[in-house]
Amino acid sequence: MEIMFENILAYIIIFLVGIIVLAFYLRKIKKSSERTKAKIASAKKFGLYEPVSLHPVIDPDKCRGSGACVEACPEEDILGMIDGQVHVINASRCVGHGACFHACPFDAITLCIGTEKRGVELPHISQEFESNIPGLFIAGELGGMGLIKNAVEQGKQAVNYLSTKLKSSPKADYDVIIVGAGPAGIAASLTAAKNKMKYLTLEQDSLGGTVYNFPRAKIVMTSPMDLPLHGKVKLRETSKNDLLNLWQTVLSKNKIKINENEKVESINNLGENYFVLKSNKATYTSRGIVLAIGRRGTPRKLNVPGENKEKVAYRLIESELIKNQKILVVGGGDSAIEAALLLSEENEVSISYRNENFSRLKPKNLEYINEAILLAKVKVIYNSNVREILDDKVILSVNGKENDLTIKNDLVYVFAGGVLPTAFLQQIGVKITKKYGDAILKHQN
Repeated sequence: MEIMFENILAYIIIFLVGIIVLAFYLRKIKKSSERTKAKIASAKKFGLYEPVSLHPVIDPDKCRGSGACVEACPEEDILGMIDGQVHVINASRCVGHGACFHACPFDAITLCIGTEKRGVELPHISQEFESNIPGLFIAGELGGMGLIKNAVEQGKQAVNYLSTKLKSSPKADYDVIIVGAGPAGIAASLTAAKNKMKYLTLEQDSLGGTVYNFPRAKIVMTSPMDLPLHGKVKLRETSKNDLLNLWQTVLSKNKIKINENEKVESINNLGENYFVLKSNKATYTSRGIVLAIGRRGTPRKLNVPGENKEKVAYRLIESELIKNQKILVVGGGDSAIEAALLLSEENEVSISYRNENFSRLKPKNLEYINEAILLAKVKVIYNSNVREILDDKVILSVNGKENDLTIKNDLVYVFAGGVLPTAFLQQIGVKITKKYGDAILKHQN
């Protein structure tokens, strides 16, 4: 009898412990859900909920709430848990790592480009990154996935695939001409060298492409990448200069030359795997082309009077040389905010932003700019657009009203994004469509 009583007591204790553990677990889930809901509400308030490019879409019927995708995401507050299921929080901050897609054990995530409301123009490319024109490949940001690691992989795969198609191709000056020396173009050049192909790499600006045009203190978020002829590179956060120095070292070690400041003017397709490329310096023939020019190679202009003045620039290179100036930074993205913060150390800086709050900023940049505003180091003029640029001032239109705001000004830096080279692509014959939530990566059943 006594033994039976002890057993019953033990079962009761175990039951109570289980109840307590369950209560703590449910309380933890509830708190986690409340935090995620609050973050989603905040993201909607500040315009961060709506995705702008590649982003994850969760299938609620497949999601089992393992949380593997949340843990795998290297960015901050892109995904979160609500009542045992994963939800997207700050979709506009997603940079398309794809880590969540690969981590999900239930195939519940699809990576999509664009949304039903906001379309994204993209060229047609195959799984091998070949366009509708045989022998012409598109790698990197122009194809919709601009993350450095993704761009590197695409540049490698495009050239590797092209190398398998050249046996029956006609003779030409080069096996492949690579247009652009950003992450995709550098990887393509290294791969061409590794495959002992005859290649040429052209860059309209400087080594690094879009990365070169980042402000000097730009933090590049990336995951490990495998560079041909070099090996695995593990980077989490690094400066632009460190990344450029790495690429320069790898290229120099392998005796790879980049033709900088050589802009492509036209590409004519004269048959399968035969192209004539004309630049501002020479004319070449090639059996294959890899376009790695990015989506923002040409800065977007404001198209306002006075924009052609020498005081107007579209990138910031030597910020430490600029002192005691009245500066207007136009834009509200990461590049604009980082430039404004750098310039604010030695100058009087104002920001003109067309929206009512900053969206799509990395968490650190949002934190830094809010602190700078609080300390009166930077002045932000929301809901404003540049109306006219004069020698010693700038006229802004605020809240769409006729009453303009005039501010004294010495320099203007414009960070309004870039123009998709649609006309250039169409001249070549590349097909372009607008994607409205189309799947880029999707698990196959």
